[in-house]
Amino acid sequence: MSNTIFRVGTANMYDNSIRNVSARQTSLVNLQENLDSGKRVVRASDDPVSAAQAERALTRISRIQTEQRALENQRNAIAQAESTMGDAIGLVQEARQLMVNAGNGALSSNERATIANQLQSLRDQLTAVANRTDTNGIPLLGALGSAQSPFEGPLNGVPDYKFAGQAGQTASGGVTLPNTLDGHSAFMFDAERDGSFHAAITPGTSTVIVPGATTPSVPAMGQPNRALTTSAITVAEGTNFNKNPATGLAYTYSVSFSNVTLDPATNTLSATYNVSSTDPAFVPPAAQTLNPIKIGEKGEFNINGLPPGMSMKVTTLPTKAVDGTITLSPAPGDTIDIKPQASVFSVIDQAISDIKAAPNSNVAAQAISQALANVDIGLERMSNVRSYAGELLNRADRITGDQEKRSVQLESDRSRAEDLDMIKGLSDFQNQQTGYQVALQTYASVQKLSLFNYIG
Repeated sequence: MSNTIFRVGTANMYDNSIRNVSARQTSLVNLQENLDSGKRVVRASDDPVSAAQAERALTRISRIQTEQRALENQRNAIAQAESTMGDAIGLVQEARQLMVNAGNGALSSNERATIANQLQSLRDQLTAVANRTDTNGIPLLGALGSAQSPFEGPLNGVPDYKFAGQAGQTASGGVTLPNTLDGHSAFMFDAERDGSFHAAITPGTSTVIVPGATTPSVPAMGQPNRALTTSAITVAEGTNFNKNPATGLAYTYSVSFSNVTLDPATNTLSATYNVSSTDPAFVPPAAQTLNPIKIGEKGEFNINGLPPGMSMKVTTLPTKAVDGTITLSPAPGDTIDIKPQASVFSVIDQAISDIKAAPNSNVAAQAISQALANVDIGLERMSNVRSYAGELLNRADRITGDQEKRSVQLESDRSRAEDLDMIKGLSDFQNQQTGYQVALQTYASVQKLSLFNYIG
């Protein structure tokens, strides 16, 4: 068996020792860089897969932060719009209270005029509130888009108020809110949706001849003690009205009384009435006859012949004075004009006009009963829009909560992909540092393995 002798040169040993020292030094520097940055993946070459995962997580976190900034701006706009609706509701409620006060039968015409002036001030404030803008000059109640001032009016003609824009509510997204509320839905009326109509009584000027007499013995309609009022007009859900293409509103209707007679034997009043309309498609019904109304007793009857779904009651109290004269109610030529209301602003303007012009408490009561009914419709619409704004703010809170959870999850994904386990990092660094010191000591020993050193 022969012996094999391997010759190992000192130069090769030197090279191996230097490479070992250099490699350990590089590893030590990398570990120290990881410790300094707190990251396991400092550059993509350290771990391409983990680097890509961390980059995706960071991109998504950045997108969430951008969405949250946009959401905060939208939240602020909706919060301002909700506050605006609150201010508007407060003004309308104050106007409603003034209308109730104006119905006091003890008030004089001058006192009612003073209340009407107060209502005018509130209506002016309401218009300004409805046209309020945010800090960027965008209308808070601009619906799908509108002019700088969405609500125009009062205007000459019909309708007296218009919404200068596109009605409707912008939809919310998964992480976004609309910037505006639907002001059209809040303040403007639709006959089919809201059933907002105003009934005004126009006095007739005719007199009648009591049976058996040859001259009129009954005074004309405009007596202070005359009582003829109507209820608020109600519209059943699902009622369809033809609309005037020129105005966009429902057509007007009219109820006129005629053939008023007195029966001395029964001390009762009888009358007929006809229903007409500006709607060309409306078919006038046959004249309707009232049940006899006893003088001095209140009578209440429904008006028949109005469009299907629309109803109204009339209350009357024909009276007899001490001198024997009778104040008719209804009187010949009395007319009840029914017209649609375009907006909450229209209701208040109508109330202002009627209260100022009311010659007596009976006329004022008629105007106020109509105004209160329509104001209540408006308050319901406004409250619904304000409630929707509140829900949008709640939605913003939910979106923010969801986004925060997503951010935490994405941050966790990023951390797992690139962050350094500090305990393991410190342990690896210490181990590498020890190995580096051993490599240096080994190199120092190898460096002495030279024939010249031995001879020396």
